Amino acid sequence: MDALFIFIEQIIHSMLQEITTLRSQIETELPAVTSAELLDQFRLRHLVKKGTLTGLMERLREVPKEDKPIVGKALNELRQFVELEFTRLKDSFDSSQAATKLIDVTLPGRREKRGSVHPVQQTLDGILSVFRKMGFSVAEAADLEDDYHNFEALNFAPDHPARDMQDTFFIKDERSDLLLRTHTSSVQIRMMQSQAPPIRSVMPGRVYRNEAVSARSLAEFHQVEGLCIDKNVTFAELKGTIITFAKEMYGANSKFRFRPSYFPFTEPSAEVDISCYLCSGKGCRICKYSGWLEICGCGMVHPNVLKNCNIDPEVYSGYAFGFGIERVTMLRTGIDDIRLLYENDVRVLEQF
Repeated sequence: MDALFIFIEQIIHSMLQEITTLRSQIETELPAVTSAELLDQFRLRHLVKKGTLTGLMERLREVPKEDKPIVGKALNELRQFVELEFTRLKDSFDSSQAATKLIDVTLPGRREKRGSVHPVQQTLDGILSVFRKMGFSVAEAADLEDDYHNFEALNFAPDHPARDMQDTFFIKDERSDLLLRTHTSSVQIRMMQSQAPPIRSVMPGRVYRNEAVSARSLAEFHQVEGLCIDKNVTFAELKGTIITFAKEMYGANSKFRFRPSYFPFTEPSAEVDISCYLCSGKGCRICKYSGWLEICGCGMVHPNVLKNCNIDPEVYSGYAFGFGIERVTMLRTGIDDIRLLYENDVRVLEQF
């Protein structure tokens, strides 16, 4: 029994001595920990699963149960000491690193790069601003339409070429009459069906046509159409509206001409040309050397369209007009390829 007691005493004394020695070693190491990298090395030596502290904790099982409180207390004090020192140094290095990332207010400021409004949106904003000043409201509707609102109510004959699959994107659905609208005239129908005259509104939006993409045309583009319905509306009012708009957009000295045309939903119908402001009417590549640029189609609302919307053509009359936003943008900017507007080329967009 005396030999066993002596052996146990030796184990306890040895562990307490190792704890004291390890603390002295760590106290010696701490002043040399001067960077986050050295602190990580310190952690790997002492605080990981196979570190020095864990090794001593595992040896605690060799100590008799009645003597474990003495050795365990010394081990816990050592572990708390090491963890506190580690946390202190870590916080110190973190604060130092954060301080180095602070903005030096003595340095010259960096100007933030700002984007710009897309040229098509700029054109649309300008157009809507002009018409708002003329007393027009703005109306919008969904891009997905049915055949009735897109064609039939607008007086398109059943065999009209615009109904052909080559011109229109039809939607595969249980209904066979759904399509992506080919013009925003469908919004005019919905307005006339839901609102009693007088009506004075413009309808901007995206439209879709199954066409080959080229320098002059897209399969997806934007339109603004206008509608005015009231008693005693005349073609002279239509001309005045178009000319007022064009002078606001293209300059007060612009010249205009109205050419007879045909649209199923207007009668009489016309197309409007403006003198080419790039060459002052002398002829250039943009106006195809004619001196004129087409800006819109227009006309008096067809009586059949009014009837389809339950508006009496004997009491009310009206006019409608429409034009492509991309075309106007090209005329204003001098861009000669419509595809450049949507290729996201910064060299083009940063000019606006």
